[in-house]
Amino acid sequence: MDDLDRQLIDLLTLNARTSTAALGRALGLSRSTVQDRLARLERSGAIAGYTVRLGDSAPRRGVTALVMMTVNAKLADRVVHALRKMPELTRLHSISGQHDLCATVCADSHDALDTALDAIGRLPGVEKTMSSIILSTKMDR
Repeated sequence: MDDLDRQLIDLLTLNARTSTAALGRALGLSRSTVQDRLARLERSGAIAGYTVRLGDSAPRRGVTALVMMTVNAKLADRVVHALRKMPELTRLHSISGQHDLCATVCADSHDALDTALDAIGRLPGVEKTMSSIILSTKMDR
């Protein structure tokens, strides 16, 4: 990946719907060169896909929380496998520090979030959880 690829990714991060012609103008490249670079970045896995970021007025699930987990190392693979099956989890990170995993959990209500958090806490291998409800998002790229 070279500097042009990084610039291309930066532009797409700001607006993934930018046309290849507009990307080419911004980078001083032809549309076909941009298409070739995008295809290469997609094949290599550098670009895994394109998505929609919802704005503040879009309907969302009711409540979102970050859940930090301390996990028994011997059961970590089982925990991750079980968490992947939970539809309320939208993101799961392996992290360094006091906790081992950090999950983003979205639910339609506080009761549904409570149920999901209880299910996480009951998973064999999850030793401790700490949850924080997200009140607002100050920035989302």
